[in-house]
Amino acid sequence: MKLAPHLHRLGSDIVASYLIDLPEGITLIDAGLPGHWNDLQRTLAEIGRPLSDIRGIVLTHGDSDHIGFAERLRLETGVPVFIHGADAHRVRTGEKPKTPMGTARIGPMLAFLAYSVRKNGLRTRHVADVVSVDDGQILDLPGSPVVIGMPGHSPGSIAVHVPEVDAVFVGDALTTRHVLTGRVGAQPAPFTDEPAEALASLDRLAGVSASWVLPGHGAPWQGSPADIAAAVRAA
Repeated sequence: MKLAPHLHRLGSDIVASYLIDLPEGITLIDAGLPGHWNDLQRTLAEIGRPLSDIRGIVLTHGDSDHIGFAERLRLETGVPVFIHGADAHRVRTGEKPKTPMGTARIGPMLAFLAYSVRKNGLRTRHVADVVSVDDGQILDLPGSPVVIGMPGHSPGSIAVHVPEVDAVFVGDALTTRHVLTGRVGAQPAPFTDEPAEALASLDRLAGVSASWVLPGHGAPWQGSPADIAAAVRAA
């Protein structure tokens, strides 16, 4: 789905990742589920770019529904996979703390599970080799992505600000569609390691200048990061 010039979404409101298409190459933000490889191929064909134009992929954190095709892409093209150092172990092994599931409704929860199965979510491959990034780092990738530390959902959760496409990609620092309840609108994401820390991290997001806030789950938010941060707190 094309959101704006040079900005595309892969996947759906259930699980999403993003593609930034610039003359100097392509940057991917997150890798969704393994089956989103087909979405990647379809989008590349639509914009007339080969797989070899991808320069790197930045993961907002190491959970399985964000790393889907990352290892396949790394092995097939050799592109680097970037992730915050605090989530490097998680992305390599899948090991993470158990968190309370919280409120859930059977319909939306089953829809999430069914979608994950259709997109090969039970066959996610961990990423064997990653490049660690730190808060404040500007990456040498198309669009010059800026890393913003957003710990809480996981220790190494980040947002990625790409001024060239006027967007900030937030992973699971927040959500606009709760995968377990089906509730839409800005709100905290489920399966968060440290909910209080995640809410505190929203202060960092509020200071970013962008017209798009793009989560890993839910509809894109066209509006300011400060507004969505306030909406999440209110929820």
